[in-house]
Amino acid sequence: MQNQIKKAVIPAAGLGTRFLPATKTVPKELLPIVDIPTILLIAEEAVQAGIEDIILVSGRQKSAIEDLFDISVELEQLLETKGEMHRLDRVKKLRDSANFISIRQKQALGLGHAVNTAYPIIGNQAFAVLLGDEIMVPKSADENVTLQLAKGFAEFGASCVSMMAVPKDQVSKYGILKGEMVKDEVMKVEDVVEKPAADKAPSNWALPGRYVFSGQLFDHLKNLKPGRGGEIQLTDGMTAIAQSEGLFAQTFSAKRYDAGDKLGYLKAQIEFGLDHPETAEGLKSYLKDLSTRLGAN
Repeated sequence: MQNQIKKAVIPAAGLGTRFLPATKTVPKELLPIVDIPTILLIAEEAVQAGIEDIILVSGRQKSAIEDLFDISVELEQLLETKGEMHRLDRVKKLRDSANFISIRQKQALGLGHAVNTAYPIIGNQAFAVLLGDEIMVPKSADENVTLQLAKGFAEFGASCVSMMAVPKDQVSKYGILKGEMVKDEVMKVEDVVEKPAADKAPSNWALPGRYVFSGQLFDHLKNLKPGRGGEIQLTDGMTAIAQSEGLFAQTFSAKRYDAGDKLGYLKAQIEFGLDHPETAEGLKSYLKDLSTRLGAN
């Protein structure tokens, strides 16, 4: 089935405070997983799902994100001369596969506000949202998470989001879903609670940062009052959708890395490093040696 969702939003305006001081000058979305910027992996997922227009919602001091997807004449001429253009093949292929459109979130007023900033470009069309620090690695093209959500959107005729089960002591880190399972691994959502305390959480079904929404989401976002933390919360917009036209959530089978968390970022580095042709053998040998030394202690 071909993806009928052709536009995607990647919110990338956050300050990345969890990775300071590194992110004082380098956008967290450009922190590399081995040698690939995190946001490049996110954009590749979107393109592989059939997305044609990618809206980058950025903030002040984040023009480097735009530069990643732009032509660098001097660098490309140098690599061409040295016969090393293959070092930019991945970026060039992506750049030629989609339109990258940058729009600025002028104030840091929350994820809901960031998504709403893309309205002038998307209008009333359905669209995907991929958070810029959540990496999804599918086992096959059919398990691309954004594509699966687009299929769910077509099947249910309503907005569709990804969900995953988390331990009870982790629910306060996520938006948490309340609803009824209507078939295997699919929930009809009734409510979405932003980062509840463990004893207040309606379930342990969490949002891992992949969504497909109808254009009606914007009608809800523009009327939202600030919620948790004084911000316009995307989860509040999702609750509004759930209680009006309907919202579904489905599980996924891709490997997920939370690259916005230090431990999640390190796990991604190690596992991608074990799969990288230039680092795999050396890293594997190092990890075996490290394991032996740790065991000895």
